Amino acid sequence: MNVRFVFLLLLWPLAGWAQGFAGLGASDPSFARPQRGYEFQFPRDHGAHPDYRIEWWYVTANLTGPDGTAYGVQWTLFRTALGTGDAVGWATPQVWMGHAALTTPDAHHVEERLARGGIGQAGAQGNPYAVWIDEWEMAGSFDAPRLRASGVDFAYDLALSAKGPIVRHGDNGYSVKSAVGQASHYYSQPFYEVAGRLMLPMGEVAVTGQAWLDREWSSQPLAADQSGWDWVSLSFDDGSKLMGFQLRGAEVFTSATLIRPDGQAIPLANGDLSLQPLELAHVADRNVPVTWSVRVPDHGIDVSIVALNADAWMGTSVPYWEGPVQVRGSHSGVGYLEMTGYTP
Repeated sequence: MNVRFVFLLLLWPLAGWAQGFAGLGASDPSFARPQRGYEFQFPRDHGAHPDYRIEWWYVTANLTGPDGTAYGVQWTLFRTALGTGDAVGWATPQVWMGHAALTTPDAHHVEERLARGGIGQAGAQGNPYAVWIDEWEMAGSFDAPRLRASGVDFAYDLALSAKGPIVRHGDNGYSVKSAVGQASHYYSQPFYEVAGRLMLPMGEVAVTGQAWLDREWSSQPLAADQSGWDWVSLSFDDGSKLMGFQLRGAEVFTSATLIRPDGQAIPLANGDLSLQPLELAHVADRNVPVTWSVRVPDHGIDVSIVALNADAWMGTSVPYWEGPVQVRGSHSGVGYLEMTGYTP
């Protein structure tokens, strides 16, 4: 039995996501469920929550080189549970998957790692802060972590420094995903400043910029009829920010958070955010929107977002599109776009 087949068996709950992410709508009452009124405790909640079915640590960064060239970096660690509880060694039900990507205007570099957490190959802890899979890591302290990853033809080593507060989405971190009540616990650190270096086939590039960390855990984050989502994190030049997503099902469900420059979070209800595709690109044998209209009329936001590289396809075990965008319109800035569930 080859190694890839072994990993596919270990990751069987993820296999259903590949054709539309509908597996995230499956219910299993043995796992813990997010509860409204949950009180976050830091640094504990920066670490893993093994009683929940799915969890991720998600960093995206918009960076600029000395010559003004724009770059994007993604670093993600996913945890999924084959069953409840935790254990040491190969008996652990916790399975980990890491994605790293580096996007330039002309190329998109991607690497994937898979692991079982009980042997120390991957994991996450709040104190001291460390999130890792193999030699990839986000570690040091939550307010000032070092972010490292490498692939066949790229690597990056970035120092992050938080310049604003943690932001809780939804109802104080209880983020509803559907009209029937699926939810997650969800917070972000959208105020990281970044300095470091990228290693690319043409050589090393010094970069600076900004990064956004998303933290989310749940046990049934989608409704049964929802097949995927479109998600944006936008950092405007006036210092404000916007996180928003729409979940595609029998009806479209939206949620968003407008973030003031001082970190004040303004939750936006279903329907307050409008995401409309403007331009498609043929990527990985499917048509994927790479230019979008993003509107929040009640707050004067009416922008278009344009992909830095339309070919930012994550051809991983769970395929999706993820890449940096530029913002134009009522506000200018940069951000990231993620789209799941687009099939050939």
